[in-house]
Amino acid sequence: MGGVEVRPLALADLDALAQVLGPTGRRADSCWCQRFRRHDEPDNRSALEAEVRAAPVPVGLLAVDDGPVGWTRVVPRAGLPGITGNRALARLLDDDPSAWWVACVAVRRDARGRGVGAALLRAAATWAAEHGASVLDGHPVDTALGGGSPSALFTGTRSMFERAGFTEFGRTYRTRPVMRRDLR
Repeated sequence: MGGVEVRPLALADLDALAQVLGPTGRRADSCWCQRFRRHDEPDNRSALEAEVRAAPVPVGLLAVDDGPVGWTRVVPRAGLPGITGNRALARLLDDDPSAWWVACVAVRRDARGRGVGAALLRAAATWAAEHGASVLDGHPVDTALGGGSPSALFTGTRSMFERAGFTEFGRTYRTRPVMRRDLR
């Protein structure tokens, strides 16, 4: 790894994002980082494409190192009804209109274990702060405790968040910490 470059996702990057997402990235109906959103598009890839076209601020960051290696969705928390409407999270989260959220941290299988996820999260904190965020929160998996379902790993891991300067401030479940990086 020569050095990861992290940049805002542009419309022209959707095929690169598909490479990061792996085999599921070839299917328009796979997640495409729509898990915590609501949309009226025919499929999730179309929804992300429409969102990227319309967003005044890019909705995520792409990591590149001799090709695309990672992705994170980092947006204002208020725009994610799947987060704001989650009862378990509501017990822990304050009503802060300037809070941002890391909804996804995806690292290509062949780039894992090289610090790409932590680099994405550090860049996400900088990105959110540059756009007025007070805090950046996320809900990763604590793999040291058995980690729960592998399907939940798209939210990142606790160790990845810790390496990027986040601290835990609560849990919704034994293996699901809620992590925060204060940006003030």
